Amino acid sequence: MKLVNNLYYYPERGMMDANVYVIKGKPGVIFDTGLVNYVPSRVAEIKKDGIDPEDIGFIVNTHLHIDHSSGNKTFKALSGAKIALHPIQKANYQLIVIDGTKLLGTKPVEFQEDFLIEDNRFNVDGLEIECIPCPGHSPDSVCYYLRKEKILICGDVLFEMNTGRVDLPGGSADKLKESIENLSKLDIELLLPGHMNGVSGAENVKRNFQYIKQNILPWL
Repeated sequence: MKLVNNLYYYPERGMMDANVYVIKGKPGVIFDTGLVNYVPSRVAEIKKDGIDPEDIGFIVNTHLHIDHSSGNKTFKALSGAKIALHPIQKANYQLIVIDGTKLLGTKPVEFQEDFLIEDNRFNVDGLEIECIPCPGHSPDSVCYYLRKEKILICGDVLFEMNTGRVDLPGGSADKLKESIENLSKLDIELLLPGHMNGVSGAENVKRNFQYIKQNILPWL
């Protein structure tokens, strides 16, 4: 489903899946690939929007929990896209992808990155995307900010009127509070989380941050 310009949204399909976002371009980029089981049907959705998966050149993740990254290897095989990790994701790969997944009683779905995003930004078909480390929900959480377009893809750092949990391996309430405080200073008109609905409109985004600060963060 098209959101704005060349940004598309594919909602989570159930438990242990995540919202997926795609920027159409040559090359394009996919933000989180969701649960591996849903990759074939998601590829079919992407094709319906006139996007050739082979035109998606890069796979990036908001963090490496299984519901966000287990489709990486399969999507790469179908599209030829390269997997890019932020250095904090590489540093926490063992904890999140392998050890943390096993603690949940689930078999890890491993993958190998093709390169690291070293300078906290990359370009997709003329769009500059900033990578903002936002630990708390997970130590490897990264948000992707399109400053000119005022769009934030925030994974599980925060949602509509809520935040991500902090009781999984590497989680930290204090770090999450700091991350959300930093993000609240950005100019955002479209907030795109890893689960549930997005938040549209600058005033609605501001109210959402305010609600979270007043009603959620004090209880973490």
